[in-house]
Amino acid sequence: MPQLPEDPHIVQPSGSAISHEVHQGQLLAPEAVAATLLDPVQALDFIGIYAGGQVIRAYADAAGQNHWFETDTFTLDYSCFTADGQAVKGTVAGSHWDEAAYQHAIAQTKTLLDKLSQPPQQIERGSYRTYLAPAAVADLIAMFSWGGVSEGAIRRGGSPFGLMRQGEKQLSPKFTLLEDFSHGLVPRFNNFGEVAPLQLLIIAAGELQNSLVSSRTAKEYGIASNYAARSEHLRSPVVPSGELAEADILAALETGLYVSNLHYLNWSDRPQGRITGMTRYACFWVEQGKIVAPIQNLRFDDSFYRIFGEQLLALTNFQQFIPEVGSYGNRSLGGAHVPGALVAGLTYTL
Repeated sequence: MPQLPEDPHIVQPSGSAISHEVHQGQLLAPEAVAATLLDPVQALDFIGIYAGGQVIRAYADAAGQNHWFETDTFTLDYSCFTADGQAVKGTVAGSHWDEAAYQHAIAQTKTLLDKLSQPPQQIERGSYRTYLAPAAVADLIAMFSWGGVSEGAIRRGGSPFGLMRQGEKQLSPKFTLLEDFSHGLVPRFNNFGEVAPLQLLIIAAGELQNSLVSSRTAKEYGIASNYAARSEHLRSPVVPSGELAEADILAALETGLYVSNLHYLNWSDRPQGRITGMTRYACFWVEQGKIVAPIQNLRFDDSFYRIFGEQLLALTNFQQFIPEVGSYGNRSLGGAHVPGALVAGLTYTL
């Protein structure tokens, strides 16, 4: 350690903040899980992982800070398969088991599974009107945590949010993004024992209001911290819903692509906000408001300034909670509350 240069921006624990949060849910009894989940899917080739119960996160340091967070949550991450191995993927999650919501999710899965059994249709590369289901929207919002909404990334010039900060770009007035801890699914305290605001408005009606500022970034640039996590990533993102009803999605799409899921996302040009990725699971070609056939996987490459900006036609009038289901080191908490999005044009390159 004596050989290392001094870190001028290191953040040491300070203060004596204490918090104690307990969020009680209403989960399935362990002995009822198998029957409840499997009864509605007996005729399907169904597989999934259910995780449910009490999760605790705690923090204490020598400075006197002491935080306790306890919550009851569940996640069901499942797939259903056709005879030839094509899959419809779904998630159901939250802090209160809702039998009606589960039945609705399975009914949607059965509808898509039936359509998926048809021969796939070849789609040429180009720009197509697209409906992005909530799971796909959540994947796009997750990219904002990769050097996007971070104040440090903006200051260093590598964030696409810098274009909004400079007044060169903005998103659609239909699009708002906030960090909202009121659902009680993730703790508000961060790696330094600091407690973030219950809500933080990040984008309001398409205009950047706040970035995520950690105490380290605040110290480096002489600005105020809003007690973001050390990596300045979104911990509890929420995109408010719009006006498009679920029953009207296909009619509003008219002719184009219905995209249920995305994967392999990455920045193709981060300073300009371009994201690339692949379609995955139960994606369909739609004509005149009706599903015609499934599609083969496509690669897209487009800017979120177009997807959530000039090309955004509507957001659905419902939100879906898309959970974090990773288990790197421990069980991930939280997720994103997002609607579906209808986009006038999304660019598919392969």
